[in-house]
Amino acid sequence: MSSPIAGLGSIGSIGSLPKLPALVPGSSEEGFGAVLSNVLQHVNELKGGADQQIGTLLKGGNADMSSVMIAVEKADVAFQLMMQVRNKIVSAYQDIEKMQF
Repeated sequence: MSSPIAGLGSIGSIGSLPKLPALVPGSSEEGFGAVLSNVLQHVNELKGGADQQIGTLLKGGNADMSSVMIAVEKADVAFQLMMQVRNKIVSAYQDIEKMQF
């Protein structure tokens, strides 16, 4: 008897966010703003892909429901992660703003 979890490996790769470079002053690596920009672009691409698959499904195309739902969930999880990172950045900024020098 095969395990029901064994079939999950064929769903597809979730993908990965861009790797963060070592932020060394004076290096030619990307800065913090560029990393955030890349992550926002990646989240936007996931959303666009999900929207495209939804449109294909609604028009009666050859998209199956499971791949559409996976694309939507990928975009949702990426957006939620981005929002949590944004909240942490805003919180850190507010903490720094309250410091007295």
